[in-house]
Amino acid sequence: MAPKDSNCIFCKIVDGDIPSYKVYEDEHVMAFLDVGPLSHGHTLVIPKGHWVTLDQVPEQVGAAIGKVLPKIAKAVCKVTGIEDYNILQNNGSAAHQAVGHVHFHIIPKTADSGLGIDWPSGKLDGELAADLVANITQAL
Repeated sequence: MAPKDSNCIFCKIVDGDIPSYKVYEDEHVMAFLDVGPLSHGHTLVIPKGHWVTLDQVPEQVGAAIGKVLPKIAKAVCKVTGIEDYNILQNNGSAAHQAVGHVHFHIIPKTADSGLGIDWPSGKLDGELAADLVANITQAL
């Protein structure tokens, strides 16, 4: 049985305690319209179990999300008539995660929507990159 948090708004939506505009549900995944949308069709895709960050999600549940995320994005684009979109997923407060339950945003984007992401980019150091590659590969 998947973990739940009785104080989590998304767990309450999964349990039916809070109404939602549900567009998809299966054994592991639920998707519904965001009640504070950044654009027309803004949809949230969540695991039905309570995990705060993506790295906590079991492999089977992560695979289920990965399987349906493109399908839901395609449907949102078809229905809204908007071809471009962002998929956003934040982990932790420093990454601006607003709800402590893993969730993916599908945000349809038009050229004039005003939605933008402006993160300053750095420069990758070759020596540090080699160390990172070795360490990440070993951690996997």
